[in-house]
Amino acid sequence: MAENGKIAIVTGAGRGIGLVITRQLLEAGMTVVAVDLKEDLLSELPGKLGDPGEKLDCRVLDVSESEGFTKLVDDVAEKYERIDVLVNNAGITRDGLLMRMADADWELVLKINLFGAFYGTRAVAKYMVRQRGGSIVNMASYSGLEGNRGQANYSASKAGLIGLTKTTAKELASKNVRCNAVAPGFIQTEMTDNMPQQAKDIALSLIPLKRMGQPEDIARAVVFLASDASSYVTGQVLSVDGGMHT
Repeated sequence: MAENGKIAIVTGAGRGIGLVITRQLLEAGMTVVAVDLKEDLLSELPGKLGDPGEKLDCRVLDVSESEGFTKLVDDVAEKYERIDVLVNNAGITRDGLLMRMADADWELVLKINLFGAFYGTRAVAKYMVRQRGGSIVNMASYSGLEGNRGQANYSASKAGLIGLTKTTAKELASKNVRCNAVAPGFIQTEMTDNMPQQAKDIALSLIPLKRMGQPEDIARAVVFLASDASSYVTGQVLSVDGGMHT
C-alpha cells in the first residue's frame, strides 16, 4: 500500500497507539506531522521511529485550544501545500462513578476527546474541500458504542465523536472528503498493563477472541481508512475489539 506524497496529521502521536499509527503511516509512504502535548515525548519520537528525517514533522499542541489547532493546520498547509489525512487520536480518561464525578473531570475529557477532534476537523476541512480529497479518521471506542461503568465522561465523548464522524462524512462527501472512525476494544497499552489482574480477567471474559488487541491492530485499521484502499468508505465506525461489539 503506497501512499507516497500524502501529508498526514496525527494527534496524540507521542506514545501508545498514536506512535504506532505514526510509524505505520510513515511505512506507507506518507509524511507525518506528529502532534502531542508533551514536548519530551516528541523529542524522543524520531529515535523510536528509526530517524525518518524530513518525513516526520513534530509539533507541540494542546488540541483543546481551538486557535492553536487552527494555526497548526494553517502552518502545515502552507508548508506542504496540502493536507491529505487527519487522525484525531489524542484522548484522555478521568474515570469515576457518575454521581461522584467532578465537573472538571467531565469537562476536561470532553474538551480533549471531542472538542479537540472538532477543532481539527473544522480546520482541515477547508483545505481538503479545496483540493477535493482527504480522509479524516477519528479514534472512537467500544465505550462510545456500549457505554462503560465509571466512564460517563469518556463514553459520552466517544459517542459524540461517532456522531461527529457521521455528520462530517455526510457534509463533505460531495467534495470527495471522507470521515470514518475506529472503535478499539481492550488494547494492550501502558494503561491496561497497570490494571489489576482481576479487572483484566473480567475484560478478557467479554472478548470472543479471548485476548487483548495490540496497538498495531488499531494502527492497521487507521492506515486502511486513511489510504486510497478505502476510497469508497465513509461515515463508518470500524470496531477493532475481538468481537466485543457485534
